[in-house]
Amino acid sequence: MNYGFVKVAAAVPHVKVADCKFNVEKIESLIAVAEGKGVQIIIFPEMSITGYTCGDLFGQQLLLEEAEMGLMQILNNTRQLDIISIVGMPVVVNSTVINAAVVIQKGKVLGVAAKTYLPNYKEFYEQRWFTSALQLATNNVRLCGQIVPIGANLLFETSDTTFGIEICEDLWSTIPPSSSLALQGAEILFNMSADNEGIGKNNYLCSLISQQSARCIAGYVFSSCGFGESTTDVVFAGNGLIYENGSLLARSERFSMKEQLIISEIDVERIRAERRINTTFAANQANLGDKKAVSIATEFVNSKELTLTRKFNAHPFVPQGIELNEHCEEVFSIQVAGLAQRLVHTGAKTAVVGISGGLDSTLALLVCVKTFDKLGLSRNGILGITMPGFGTTDRTYHNAIDLMKSLGISIREISIKDACIQHFKDIEHDMNVHDVTYENSQARERTQILMDVANQTWGMVIGTGDLSELALGWATYNGDHMSMYGVNASVPKTLVKYLVQWVAENGMDKNSKATLLDIVDTPISPELIPADENGEIKQKTEDLVGPYELHDFFLYYFLRFGFRPSKIFYLAKTTFKDMYDEETIKKWLSTFFRRFFNQQFKRSCLPDGPKVGSISISPRGDWRMPSDANSAMWLKEIENL
Repeated sequence: MNYGFVKVAAAVPHVKVADCKFNVEKIESLIAVAEGKGVQIIIFPEMSITGYTCGDLFGQQLLLEEAEMGLMQILNNTRQLDIISIVGMPVVVNSTVINAAVVIQKGKVLGVAAKTYLPNYKEFYEQRWFTSALQLATNNVRLCGQIVPIGANLLFETSDTTFGIEICEDLWSTIPPSSSLALQGAEILFNMSADNEGIGKNNYLCSLISQQSARCIAGYVFSSCGFGESTTDVVFAGNGLIYENGSLLARSERFSMKEQLIISEIDVERIRAERRINTTFAANQANLGDKKAVSIATEFVNSKELTLTRKFNAHPFVPQGIELNEHCEEVFSIQVAGLAQRLVHTGAKTAVVGISGGLDSTLALLVCVKTFDKLGLSRNGILGITMPGFGTTDRTYHNAIDLMKSLGISIREISIKDACIQHFKDIEHDMNVHDVTYENSQARERTQILMDVANQTWGMVIGTGDLSELALGWATYNGDHMSMYGVNASVPKTLVKYLVQWVAENGMDKNSKATLLDIVDTPISPELIPADENGEIKQKTEDLVGPYELHDFFLYYFLRFGFRPSKIFYLAKTTFKDMYDEETIKKWLSTFFRRFFNQQFKRSCLPDGPKVGSISISPRGDWRMPSDANSAMWLKEIENL
């Protein structure tokens, strides 16, 4: 099972200009290597059979005939291979020469994609030798004894995916042919190019491909000439690039003197999910007019088991590398801007926050502090209330107090023990029975205190619950589930940790930083069950519902792309293979889907809160799901894994 992945390759062979025999041998060699690696589609650079820089030699009968003979040799020598190959060569059509990408498989020519826009400026003189696809007077061409479709509007369809091709300058045009191909069904776009180098040009190229793949919501595979092309006036770096919806999956080494094969997997199911969500994409199809594509049916017959070469971020909500700081700053700024508007609009005098010494309440408090500073308000208007209960440990209690003191906010301590003991007496609940009633009574008592203090002070209760907890329903209904504005509502647990750490390391005083970093290292717990004999946290959330890094991974691929459980399981076991065994992943995947479905009723009445990323479960925005939806299909698929 390929789970929607199509393995593609961008080849950068060593070439000799006008030496078709040499070039064909290099092409055949790379095709064979790619076939052995399970590649399903491979593309070569522009004019890869002849070399791009032949100049006026493209008018020579010998070169044109040798190119076709070279193609025939490739057809014969790859007849037993399953791979689809796209090679570049000049193709003669009615006494004109077309700059073409020839698509071949198992000894047959499937079609010929013709270049539309021929550059004729600066170092380029293509109109001197070639005719544009716009000037073709026929839809078919005889090539290697076969009559096949030719044009710029060819779609190659398989049961797994549909792909289209454009050539070099086509991508630089105002409306690239790939846009039309994508709107008519192409999920992967291929570009063979002869893109020479210049200062800053590579950055522009990468930006261009990234934007086009994102705009078309498609995979984009780019192969350009490398070592061996003529350096009379220009130099070619051998750019091989593979993008998926704006994101780089793989790239070649620039200026390498060796031939290269860049391989990755395009996730066409992900592309389809994005297109389903983006209704603007479908609306654009109405603008196609008479630009109708010609469909060519073929099929992948590669029986090799899929082996992923691309890597997946174990924490998809958390960017890697230098982007993390920028990401944290942007998320935090969105939270602050949302809360600022709500405070200004309501005229609230105070922001009331329950401070537990845990990650979520800490982040909510930091957002409040930044918001009050931004609005020019005194931090005394932030009422931090710590409410010790039966499970509160010294570590979290002191962290809560120390943080509030160092941030200079108003502090109140209100124990919930006596109120809960009285409540247990009122409802005749045995305090020694630490069940859901025992736990939820404490959570609701805390919420009641916060709400009433907010009423006393003309304030607003700031919610602390995060996206991961809301997805799992790991919140007490009408307890910590409820607030007047939830600043963390679309921030997943894996990101909360990094946000708190980012704030700690950016502008915090020494004492606040030390407290924040200790909070980051504290086990996640609601602290509703008494501590152990050593006074340590006994109730650890991740022991009960599973690791949040797994749940956030499941959540991302379930909500962002609508993947089925079997695919999420495949991605998870590949990504976390060194951390969790398959049975553990399967166990928590089942927990995720079971809880996600049966806890929807809590999400159906969530307080307002800012959307900060691509995923939100607000019932007024991104996620509108009936509370009574049945999870049987999803759980059954997990059971059958």
